Amino acid sequence: MEISKTAAVERIARVLAGQRLSANAEGHEPSAAPDVDDAWPDYRHEALAVLRTLKEPDETMAAAGDAVVWERMVVAAIEAEAGPSARL
Repeated sequence: MEISKTAAVERIARVLAGQRLSANAEGHEPSAAPDVDDAWPDYRHEALAVLRTLKEPDETMAAAGDAVVWERMVVAAIEAEAGPSARL
């Protein structure tokens, strides 16, 4: 299994920025990579909201693995970005 060197919040924020900027998604830019590099920090709050939603696995996810470990992993990603006193 590969492990990303980029934090989960940044990866999610980059996807959100790319979706809004790239012509391949909802945006208008044919080559949005440089703008995504600049814009992704603006999407941190939205990325944290996505992680907070994913903290609780659905039935399919829970059946595939350990739900307690999943929750700990997602909480760790949130706390790494927002701090240990973050609203979870």
